Amino acid sequence: MRFHVILPAALLAAVLSACDIPQDGPEARGFALPGGDAQRGQQAFSDLKCYTCHEVEGLENELPRPTANPVVGVKLGGLAMREPTDGELLTAIINAPHEIYPGGEEERVTSDGGSRMANYNDIITAQQLIDLVAFLHERYETTR
Repeated sequence: MRFHVILPAALLAAVLSACDIPQDGPEARGFALPGGDAQRGQQAFSDLKCYTCHEVEGLENELPRPTANPVVGVKLGGLAMREPTDGELLTAIINAPHEIYPGGEEERVTSDGGSRMANYNDIITAQQLIDLVAFLHERYETTR
């Protein structure tokens, strides 16, 4: 009887271990964008004036200081438990309200409860999105 339980479990483990499922990295969950150009992403960050609300780890002296009033307080990059996925970064850019939690940080929310981040969906190109994600990936350092 024990053989009948162990054999199927062993077969399942073997099949699952043979699958080519990414376990970590920027594309581990969601989808993977094509490779972008981090330098062009930094240029897009400047062109779109993302620095108005965001600081970027390691670039505090290269980018203008945030001017939003009140300060938004969303610093991008730096030390993290894990690197955000392509899907998470893309979602944060094109669907910022997705990240707002009821009762969340006051400085990130408008008076009607929406995100203070402007909607760039009619302005930003697909290539700028790809490059922005590449730029942001370079700014994160994982603790592992």
